[in-house]
Amino acid sequence: MTLIKSISGIRGTIGGRPDESLTPLDVVKFVSAYGKWILEDAAGKSAKVVIGRDARLSGEMISNIAVSTLMAQGIHVVDLGLSTTPTVEVAVVEENANGGIILTASHNPGNWNALKLLGSTGEFISDMVGKRIVELANKEDFDYVAVEELGTYTKDDSYIDKHIDMILGLDDIDVAAIKAKNFKVVVDCVNSTGGIAVPKLLKALGVEVEELYTEPNGHFPHNPEPLPENLTEIASTLKSGDFDLGIVVDPDVDRLALMNEDGSAFGEEYTLVAVADYILKKRKGNTVSNMSSTRALRDVTEAAGGEYFASAVGEVNVVTMMKQQNAVIGGEGNGGVIYPELHYGRDALVGIALFLSNLAHFGGKASELRASYPAYFISKNKIELTPEIDVDAVLKAMEEKYQAYPVNTLDGVKIDIEKEWVHLRKSNTEPIIRIYAESSSIESADVLAKKVIEEIKEVAGI
Repeated sequence: MTLIKSISGIRGTIGGRPDESLTPLDVVKFVSAYGKWILEDAAGKSAKVVIGRDARLSGEMISNIAVSTLMAQGIHVVDLGLSTTPTVEVAVVEENANGGIILTASHNPGNWNALKLLGSTGEFISDMVGKRIVELANKEDFDYVAVEELGTYTKDDSYIDKHIDMILGLDDIDVAAIKAKNFKVVVDCVNSTGGIAVPKLLKALGVEVEELYTEPNGHFPHNPEPLPENLTEIASTLKSGDFDLGIVVDPDVDRLALMNEDGSAFGEEYTLVAVADYILKKRKGNTVSNMSSTRALRDVTEAAGGEYFASAVGEVNVVTMMKQQNAVIGGEGNGGVIYPELHYGRDALVGIALFLSNLAHFGGKASELRASYPAYFISKNKIELTPEIDVDAVLKAMEEKYQAYPVNTLDGVKIDIEKEWVHLRKSNTEPIIRIYAESSSIESADVLAKKVIEEIKEVAGI
């Protein structure tokens, strides 16, 4: 059993002992800690929190516990029920709420769930706030109100429709061009809340939809992480030749993976590249992705006259840098599109609408659009070190070894070597260095990664 407390929330497996997995007691403890922070931030004013969940089997149980806990602290709750992560994010702002909780373990298997915590802007809480909440939870430093001060409860299941209407109203979404193409797509929503939202959005855009796994019953038909090895059924369906595109989302609909008309993967790394390409053709601007994302975004941005910036890994870090650099588009290479004209959060729904706008204007097939972008491939590896090895010293030695090249130490060590790069990141929980390498072929990326791994072993003396 597993319980992970991090900047991305409180995540764990269901079943087991308290503090070793995500049990009802852990939900109460961490929601109570979050509730106390919300009340502190509200500074004596009435507080409101929006809550929503994906369709996994434990969702209703955990939602009931979380809602009751917040009400016991005098906090007013707006419950969206089955929803998506980006929908909860926009609802926090629309409701003028003090925060939000999304009950989802993202791409983790169905025996996992999590509390993803938002602030009043509808964005994920900072690392500092996350540490404060964990501290309050560990100390059980919170209390509850008297019966006459209990918070209220409101159920509102209209926000997916509101979210879609907001997307359709964006200037950059060319609804007319999409409708004129009469696109036919197949979607895989892994039997979670994407099954509610994605077909609704596509039909509003005039797209004909073939649905795979759109019943939000929480029974994931395959590993829910939208990687090519998990998407064999939709790939097979596309190979029939009857569709223009395949669309895949993860259980909470913040990651978007696309499949070409021939069943090949468009590539999660290239979701953001394609969307950014479309935006940058409409107006000049800057872009941001994390340091482990493909160089293709940099190439596309610079070709359009903008400037590319790399942030530390993590959505919070991407958003912070997007604001600092006034980026017109940003996100992460895992299919996460952040479009600030709507909100600062990864949003597969707005990503779908922007991509279809691009494809409609491009005028060719999805595979041809993909081939129009610079070709890069990422090799992902890790090296396990013994506990007595000073990982920071190893990274410092690698930084010095490659001092003749551009080196970024914002998040580990990233080395740019002409059109290649390698990124070394240490784990915060175990003696591991993760090695990401990108090159013009997977073979050359593997060679680069292997070379760096051998150099790390030499430096570490193993």
